[in-house]
Amino acid sequence: MGTGSKEDILAAAKRAAMAHGYTGLNFRDIAAEVGIKAPSIYHHFPTKADLGAAVAKRYWEDIVVDLDAISDQSPDPLGALRRYPEIFRKSLSSDNRMCLCSFMAAEYDDLPDPVKTEVQAFADVNVAWLSKLLSAAGVVKPKDSQARARAIYSAVAGAQLFARGRSDISIFDAMIDSYRSAGLLPA
Repeated sequence: MGTGSKEDILAAAKRAAMAHGYTGLNFRDIAAEVGIKAPSIYHHFPTKADLGAAVAKRYWEDIVVDLDAISDQSPDPLGALRRYPEIFRKSLSSDNRMCLCSFMAAEYDDLPDPVKTEVQAFADVNVAWLSKLLSAAGVVKPKDSQARARAIYSAVAGAQLFARGRSDISIFDAMIDSYRSAGLLPA
């Protein structure tokens, strides 16, 4: 790469965090990938916490764009809900990576507060989107939509974790199919 731009650093940090979590955000390794010296990163991100918060925030902002695209491409709320697992599957299909915020959530006790805030925001935007579509599709009553959305989010993230631990994306697909058969996810 060699440009050392903030965007290059965020992209390299995202790849590192999806493979190794917050603890994998190593300025030296990121700098080597970007083609700069490690101190150059401090120009954009004075601390590891600043980098972690920025990469987690960018990650959930990108997920919002992906969720909006699913909604736009599938105007039927049920169709959009059926496509939701694609977001998590995409990470697995990229070198058995894990959702960045799911990985960081597992490290929660060791995260700086600004990173915790962004990790929580990721879960919040997923649950809000699911809740809205569950209500719109008439799958559940509006008063029950948030609880169901949390269950779906947790189940899909859990399927990703299980499949990653075995380096087998077919396990993810089978678990998603079983969620559909059981009625957790719309079939």
